[in-house]
Amino acid sequence: MSYPGDLFELTAAASDVPDGLDLVVALTGFSDAGGAAGQFNDYSRGAFESEPVAVFDNDLLLDYRARRPIIYFDQDHLTEYTPPRLEVSLAYDDLHHPFLLLTGYEPDFLWERFVSDLIGLIDRFRVARTTWVHAIPMPVPHTRPIGVTVSGTREELIESMSVWRPHTQVPSNVLHLLEYRLTERGSGVAGFALLIPHYLADTEFPTAAIAAIDSISAATGLILPTDELREEGREFVSRIDEQVGGNEELKRLVGTLEERYDTYMEGSALKSPLMDSDGTLPSADEIAAELEKFLAGRKGPDEQRPPGEPTS
Repeated sequence: MSYPGDLFELTAAASDVPDGLDLVVALTGFSDAGGAAGQFNDYSRGAFESEPVAVFDNDLLLDYRARRPIIYFDQDHLTEYTPPRLEVSLAYDDLHHPFLLLTGYEPDFLWERFVSDLIGLIDRFRVARTTWVHAIPMPVPHTRPIGVTVSGTREELIESMSVWRPHTQVPSNVLHLLEYRLTERGSGVAGFALLIPHYLADTEFPTAAIAAIDSISAATGLILPTDELREEGREFVSRIDEQVGGNEELKRLVGTLEERYDTYMEGSALKSPLMDSDGTLPSADEIAAELEKFLAGRKGPDEQRPPGEPTS
């Protein structure tokens, strides 16, 4: 049952959505350092009980040539075609509290119409608050907790959680536009930008997904499972630490990042955790070069991303 001109189709489950739920949003695309949103999307499919209530139209929103769907070739014939999905689901946390969950890809086209239609769904379901997450690469060490920059209208979250508050212009994604439009309306919205070690930005860094879940829980009170991800995160960091521990240059470089991070978090006059007082950046490209072989070899051939799938 669709509406003429809309970018989505409602499912039968839409009539079962209670009023006043939280909406949680994580989309893959432009700003997904450490694979935070992608991992959250994948994890949510198995970790949360959920049912789609609104499915968006790929043919209107997706650039297939930039993000090609996967098709399975079985010796001499094609057996399975898996198109991407961009959908709102009715989901439940570990205590069976319901919430709305928007996952999938960031639309390539029709941003204004997409945001308008999404706000229409927010109004239809009388959404109480919207919380979204994305992740950006920063020269911070993997040995420290992942920090966040919080934006939106939830002042209590900004005051208690936002560790970096820049004055800057940034390339936007569609959820920035959604937050902007919701802020104009005075709606409750919080955006979390996770600050991911940039030498891990092109990996699937489990700690990034954990930080996304922790941010969502802080904003909504939802109880979301993380045990499996935390174990993966410990193993991943252990391997990174082993690599760093065996290389004096790496230890020095990571130590520099740690020192600057700690100084900033102690309330120094530094303008941001990115730079020293003289405005110079640490040589994190050297870290990336040293870790390249380790990170490239972490997955086997069967675990590599499908051809054409974006990494961020």
